[in-house]
Amino acid sequence: MIKPILLFLLGFVFLIKGGDWFVDGAAGLARRFHLPEILIGATVVSIGTTLPEVMVSAQAALQHNSGISYGNAIGSIICNTSLIAAITIAAKPGPVNKKSLYLPAGAFFLAALIYSLIAYTQGEFRRWNGVMFLAMFFIYMVLSVRQMKNGDGNAEAAEEEETQEEQPLWKELVLLVVGAAVIAVGANLLVNNGTIIASTLGVPDSVIGLTMVALGTSLPELVTAITSLMKGHGALSLGNVIGANLFNIVLVSGAAISISPFAVPSEKLLMGMNASLLVDIPVMLGVMAILCVPAILKGKLYRWQGILLLCIYTAFTAFQFFI
Repeated sequence: MIKPILLFLLGFVFLIKGGDWFVDGAAGLARRFHLPEILIGATVVSIGTTLPEVMVSAQAALQHNSGISYGNAIGSIICNTSLIAAITIAAKPGPVNKKSLYLPAGAFFLAALIYSLIAYTQGEFRRWNGVMFLAMFFIYMVLSVRQMKNGDGNAEAAEEEETQEEQPLWKELVLLVVGAAVIAVGANLLVNNGTIIASTLGVPDSVIGLTMVALGTSLPELVTAITSLMKGHGALSLGNVIGANLFNIVLVSGAAISISPFAVPSEKLLMGMNASLLVDIPVMLGVMAILCVPAILKGKLYRWQGILLLCIYTAFTAFQFFI
């Protein structure tokens, strides 16, 4: 048991250092190309921090472990929103660029509603569903690039650029790539050893996916959020969370379903019904609504959102282990 603990701690160190490099590189690119940080966070940063989810779910799919594949995607969305974004908002609420939120938030809710519809009507995800989600990922990236070229939020990015020194492009790219790689290695160490500990305690695969694995693979987003906050890039953190949530459906789930189609796990029942359909999916949609609706309508985030989301995450985690 000593070896898993040491590897777990090593993974944590990798995440912290990798997150520091990754945020510096992403923020530098945003300033260089006069782009809003929230848009960079919803694309480039989100892809980097979603890599652990992709690797874990793909590996689980290859091993035909549907519980991990399914639970990791939904659990990561809930963790990203009600823990990571919640911490950021509770610590530093404030105004946001509404226009930069329209595309990532709108794309998430469209993908989430399609995902939910399939889960409730079919009860299983077929290979063509996975291909469809991957196609949605490609379309989103194309639309994001077009939005960047149109220069949404350029004034905001330019104003920030004036106050910070620009580094060489090669250094920003190296920080971004190396930071993402170190984050991925650190998350892998945490997930593998955390799962070993959870399995030893006899925790079901779907619960491990919704909690331990979801938290472990969401640690890059958590590290990025905390690092961004400390460095004064709160918009980068929010964009990262929303983008990562979208990618958990269209990229992480899309890849896992395409590799090995699976049914909605039904190990846990609540009032005679599948607990995942009754609790997990509604919570996923609910926490994202709490995060996005006030931001889109008012152009501002409030501390009460962060506190409420943290309470929901605590209750959801307790439900998974004790109900």
